[in-house]
Amino acid sequence: MSGGALADYRVALKDEVLGEVDEPVMVRSYPRWAGRVWDLVTRCLATALNQGREELPSRPAKPEVPVRMNDAGFRYARLGEIPEPARTFFGRTLGGSGIPDRGCAYAHDWFNFLNGQR
Repeated sequence: MSGGALADYRVALKDEVLGEVDEPVMVRSYPRWAGRVWDLVTRCLATALNQGREELPSRPAKPEVPVRMNDAGFRYARLGEIPEPARTFFGRTLGGSGIPDRGCAYAHDWFNFLNGQR
């Protein structure tokens, strides 16, 4: 952070699972005391997630994962076909859940996770 009416902020984004996300970036010449702290936070996040550009990256799409059906008629998804980091976060929610086969999860568990219900 620098002095004067305009301030420069160094932004380093870290995640508990992923660790440090990319390299630290700068939000430059931000008017000190001109707005709410959430405006600054939003600009810092946007800059950190978009290779140093103060604009929002495109919104990520939900992962497209094939849903299969086994001989017993149960629908399931293969964990290995779920892209990261969704696979890691989904795997953490599966404790205590039944599985249709090794390395798989029931489709209803996957859909509940995508809809924020797990």
